[in-house]
Amino acid sequence: MKKNMGTADRALRLIIAILFITLFVTENITGTLGIVLIALAVVFVLTSFIGFCPLYTLFGITTCKLKSKDT
Repeated sequence: MKKNMGTADRALRLIIAILFITLFVTENITGTLGIVLIALAVVFVLTSFIGFCPLYTLFGITTCKLKSKDT
């Protein structure tokens, strides 16, 4: 698995995940929407730590910087 997420993308996902978890814990969002947001937060945290997003590969997106080749 080749990393396809940059540092800013990973940090943004972690911030959004923390926001979703906070909204759920403080009961601002409950029910089905709350469960969906918690599941999405878990996915965001996992992809942030791994540095790989499967959806990015489907769409050919990469947010990580490319390493320059010295020839």
